[in-house]
Amino acid sequence: MVTIRLTSLESGTQEEYEYLESLDHALNQDLPGDLLALFAGTDRETGYPVSPMRHALQTATRAFRDGADDELVFAALFHDIGDRISPVNHARVGAELLRPYVGERTHWILAHHNIFQGYYYWHHVGRDRNAREKYRGHPHFAACADFCARWDQVSFDLAYDTMPVEAFMPKVTSILAREPYSQWRTA
Repeated sequence: MVTIRLTSLESGTQEEYEYLESLDHALNQDLPGDLLALFAGTDRETGYPVSPMRHALQTATRAFRDGADDELVFAALFHDIGDRISPVNHARVGAELLRPYVGERTHWILAHHNIFQGYYYWHHVGRDRNAREKYRGHPHFAACADFCARWDQVSFDLAYDTMPVEAFMPKVTSILAREPYSQWRTA
């Protein structure tokens, strides 16, 4: 064990920073458990027919049964993970939490899904249901609209045969085992 004596970032030694990097690496190994703990914290009453956790499980189940790729199923499972941290900005917060492990398309879907969801109900609360139109022409517009239409906006059904979180663990483990940001690299 190294004793850390730095009092500012520039005063640290190579030995100290190598040790701190090893601790960071160990903390990152706990990411699946930490993410699942945050996910479990969404199993609470919010006024909707199902808890946010059950909604996310339904969304992921629908994506899985529809043949979505592993990354989109993973995204469906955790698309609302930012709700516990920042309800008003949950889409962007969740997208940034998952960004190191997903590609650009999936990140964009996660970051914008709340605006695309607004199409289905914002007109009932005095907001512009067509706010998503400002993104029309973006390369991932159709993918985000599809994500919301097929899986997200329909996943509030108490009677839906939802898969348990354990069924998704191989996908979660596989995606979180990726080298961070490897999905962002181009050949």
